Amino acid sequence: MTQGQGLRERKKERTRREIAAAARRLFGERGFDAVTVAEVAAAADVSEATVFNYFPTKEDLFYSGLEAFEEMLLDAVRERPPGESALAAFGRFITEPRGLLAATEPEAVERLAATTRVIEESPALLAREQRILAGFTDSLAELLGEESGAGPEDVDPWVAANAMIGVHRALLGYARRQVLEGTRNPLLARRVRAQAKRALVTLERGLGDYAVRGTSSPGRP
Repeated sequence: MTQGQGLRERKKERTRREIAAAARRLFGERGFDAVTVAEVAAAADVSEATVFNYFPTKEDLFYSGLEAFEEMLLDAVRERPPGESALAAFGRFITEPRGLLAATEPEAVERLAATTRVIEESPALLAREQRILAGFTDSLAELLGEESGAGPEDVDPWVAANAMIGVHRALLGYARRQVLEGTRNPLLARRVRAQAKRALVTLERGLGDYAVRGTSSPGRP
C-alpha cells in the first residue's frame, strides 16, 4: 500500500467512526426511531449520501461494531489450540467481558444503559439484531462444518452453532433486563459471567437430563 492509499484509508475510517459516533449520540438522546439519517449526516458534518456510502441502512449505523465482534468470535473458535473443543473456545470468548460490558467508568456505564434503552424501545433494532444473530449462527455452522468434515446434509454443525449462539442470545437478553432493573458494573459483568458459565455447563453435559418431566403434569398435584 502506498502512503497516499494509507492516508485515504485512515481518513475513510475516521469518517466512518465520526458518523457512527454522531449517530450513537443522537440515538441515545432521542431514541432510534425518532432520528433521521439526514440528522445524523448534519451532526457528523457530511452529506446524507456519504452516510449511506458507509452504512447502507439506518440500522447499520447502530450496529456498526458487530462485524468486528463476529470476526473475533470466529477467530476464537478457528484459532483454538489442538485438543480444545469448539465449545470450550466459544465459552472462553463469551465469558471474557469486553466493550461497554467491561467498562467501569461512569460515562461508559451510563452509555451502556442508554444503548440498552434505545434497543429495547425500537422494534426495528430488535428485528435487525435477530437477523444479525442468525448470520452469526450461519457463519459459525459453516466453520464447524468445515472443521468436522460434515457433509452438506449433516445437521450437527447447525445444531451446535444454534446452541452456542443461543447462549449468546440469552445472555444479551439477561444483561439488558439487569440493566433496565438498575444493575451496573462491576456487578453486572459478574452476574452475566456467572450466567454464561451455568449455560456452558448445561451445553457441556448435554441436554439429555435437562428438564425431565416428572410423573405429575405441570400445574397438577
